[in-house]
Amino acid sequence: MQDEYIKGKGAQINPSNKFLSQRLLAEHIEGLDEPLLEGKPKTQVFFEHPKKVVNKVDYPDLKMLSINPYQGCEHGCIYCYARNSHEYYGFSAGLDFETKIIAKPDAAKVLESQFLARSWRSAPVMLSGNTDCYQPLEKKLKITRSLLKVFLKYRNPVSILTKNALITRDVDILKDLAGLNLVHVGFSITSLQEDIRRVLEPRTASTVRKLKAIELFSKNNIPVMIMNAPIIPAINHHEIPQVLKSASDAGARQAGYTVVRLNGKIAEIARDWLQKTFPDRADKVWHLIQDMHDGKVNDTEWGRRMAGDGNIADMIHQLFTVSKRKYFGSRTMPEYDLKLFRRGGNYQLF
Repeated sequence: MQDEYIKGKGAQINPSNKFLSQRLLAEHIEGLDEPLLEGKPKTQVFFEHPKKVVNKVDYPDLKMLSINPYQGCEHGCIYCYARNSHEYYGFSAGLDFETKIIAKPDAAKVLESQFLARSWRSAPVMLSGNTDCYQPLEKKLKITRSLLKVFLKYRNPVSILTKNALITRDVDILKDLAGLNLVHVGFSITSLQEDIRRVLEPRTASTVRKLKAIELFSKNNIPVMIMNAPIIPAINHHEIPQVLKSASDAGARQAGYTVVRLNGKIAEIARDWLQKTFPDRADKVWHLIQDMHDGKVNDTEWGRRMAGDGNIADMIHQLFTVSKRKYFGSRTMPEYDLKLFRRGGNYQLF
C-alpha cells in the first residue's frame, strides 16, 4: 500500500486487475534497483482506432446512445464507476485509470460514417456516458470539439455531462446547436466547499468556475442542468439545498442526483482513500454507504442502485426533492428536435 499521500490524484493505490493472472509488487523494496512508483506517476496517452464510436446502453434503468472520446480520466474522481472498465484494457482501476488515458483521435470521422449509414435514425447521443469528454487532454487533442462539429453538420441531437469548465471553449458550436434545440449540457457538482471538491475530484474545475460556465451558457440560451452527484452521507449530503440554489441562481433549468455506490475495485480504492483522507469519520461514512445498499457498499439492482434504499437514502431523497421544488419550480429542459437530421450532411430537396 502506498504510504505517502499523492496530491492531485484521487486513487492512492493500484489494486490488482481481475483479468490478469500476474502483477508487479514491491513487497521487498530493498531488493529493487529502482522503486516501481516514485512520487506522482506521469500521464501516458494511448491511441485507439475503433470501427464505431456510438455505443448502445440498454439497461432496465438506463437506456441511451453514448460516445466516449477517452477511456480513463485524469480528473481522478475517487468514486467514478468508470474505473472498473479500465481493467478491460489490462490496466488497474486505481492510479492507472487516472494516468493511462486512451484517446480516439478518429472519433469524428467514425461518427460521420455512422451518420451516413442508411440504418441511422436521428436520436440523442450522450458525450461522457462513461468518462469525461472534457478532461484535461481534450484541451490539446480537441476530439470532443471535432465531434460537436459533426453533430451540428448532420443536425443530430447531443447531450453532454462534464466536470470541466473547458466546455466553455466550444460555446460557439453549442450556441448553434441550442438554436436548433439539438443540445443539452449538464454539469456534475459534488460540493461547494473547495477542500472537499479537491479530494473528491482532484483535477476537475472548481465549483465557482462551473457556476460561471452555467451563467455563460444560460446567457447564450444553451440549456443547462446539473447532477448533484454522487451524494455521500457525512461528506456532502448536507450541501444539497445550497448546491441546488447556487445552480438555480446561475441559470440551470433542471437538477438530478445519484447516491454513491462502490462496485468492483472501487470499493478497495475508496476504502483506502477514506482512511487516508477522512480518518476521523472513515468508518462512519463506510457504514452509512452500506446502510443505503442493503448492508453492502456496492449495488447492482436495477432501479435501486443509483438512488439507494433505507433511512439514509430516504432522507437524501426528501432533502433533494424539497430543495428542487423550492429552487427550480416548474423549470424544464427543452425537447430535442429530431426532425432536423440531414442525411448526407446537407439540405435535402426530396
